[in-house]
Amino acid sequence: MKSTVENLEPTRVKVTVEVPYEELKKDMDAAYRDIANQVDIPGFRRGKVPPRVIDQRVGRVVVIEQVINDVLPKFYADVVTENDLRVMAQPEIEVTEIPNATGKLGGQLVFVAEVPVIAPFEIPSLEGVELEVDPIVVAVEDVDNELKELQNRFASLKTIKREAENGDFATIDMVAKIGDEEVDSVSDVSYEIGSDSMLPGMDEALTGMKAGEETTFTTTLAGGEHEGEEAEVTVKVSAMKARELPEADDDFAQMVSEFDTIEELREDLEKQAKDRKRAEQALQARDRLMDHLVEAVKLELPESVVEEEAKRSYTEESSDEEKAEAKDKATRRISEQVILEEIAADRKPNISQQELFDFMMQTSQMYGIDPNQMFSDQNQIQAMVAELSRTKALALTLGDLKVKDTEGNEVDISEFTRDPSAESDEFTETEDSEDAEDAEVAEEVEESEESEEK
Repeated sequence: MKSTVENLEPTRVKVTVEVPYEELKKDMDAAYRDIANQVDIPGFRRGKVPPRVIDQRVGRVVVIEQVINDVLPKFYADVVTENDLRVMAQPEIEVTEIPNATGKLGGQLVFVAEVPVIAPFEIPSLEGVELEVDPIVVAVEDVDNELKELQNRFASLKTIKREAENGDFATIDMVAKIGDEEVDSVSDVSYEIGSDSMLPGMDEALTGMKAGEETTFTTTLAGGEHEGEEAEVTVKVSAMKARELPEADDDFAQMVSEFDTIEELREDLEKQAKDRKRAEQALQARDRLMDHLVEAVKLELPESVVEEEAKRSYTEESSDEEKAEAKDKATRRISEQVILEEIAADRKPNISQQELFDFMMQTSQMYGIDPNQMFSDQNQIQAMVAELSRTKALALTLGDLKVKDTEGNEVDISEFTRDPSAESDEFTETEDSEDAEDAEVAEEVEESEESEEK
């Protein structure tokens, strides 16, 4: 095989591949055998039809077409690998020459592929780079919010007679109509006012209502066969309730925790708030690192690839400003992906089976996917390995850098950048060492006992 790569643009190349017949002979023979097993030709048993008869009755072009479909992806992939091309989309391929379709077997296969690429680049040295994050500040309000969330979890609902406000719960019957046609209805459903979780305009319609009242409003349906259509919705409130929080006192502390007093509970909530902010610092440091890398590398991306990615985030009705914003976000996403792939290829992080299992379980829970389906799909597993490799490579890179807050204090984020697989290996080695020591001790004791018996 002979190949040449021509740069059409900084982000697009033209690959020309020439494959002589000698390199295709095995594939041609296999194609002849395959077709011989499929055709019925008088005078010949199936599978025993000679190539010359297939050429006469079926046509050698049919054989050549099968060979091209079989081998072309492999030859293209070999060229991509040999030339270290970072392709960003499917190629546009044109076959410009095929082996001899008549006469003596021979000739060559020639095809041309044009594909968007990213020019080779290197990750810049991060030596001396320091990342700056916000300091940890836990205010009284933070602890109050933590306590309020805890109280909400143990709240009860109390019937009210006043007008409804945000946060109240309405028990409703609802009917949606388009013209005279009823297109949807629900009965005896509890809805939290202000949650914006049902229909546009629902919160405004229910605010100020009382039990026993009825109202009608117009909205745009968000799902079903009438998605996007305008409907008239009638809502009747059968009950209105408000969340009643338990008193934040010692009894409450004892009920929801292992603490005896509300002061002890608040101290623990303050610690939890601080831990959360430490995690936020680590995320902020990660984002700062990506900002630095994207700015330092300055990738030139294929316009067609960016546009295709951006189209997933807007519609034809979107404004120019929304389309421009979608394009900026697409550029950032692709840049991050490419840079992370380069970091992962350089660092080659070790992925343990336990890490992969945990990651796939978390992913399946997050997206509501059956984990058995994921574990049985080899493509899914490979995608998960690649994603985990990128994530872990970035964490390991982050762990090599100094992080300070805006007040100049060093920030320890090692808890979030450590390598679990390395620790697992270390634990195993320690266990093996301890087992060996225990064996030596046991052997010495046994020898001593035998000596005493003698």
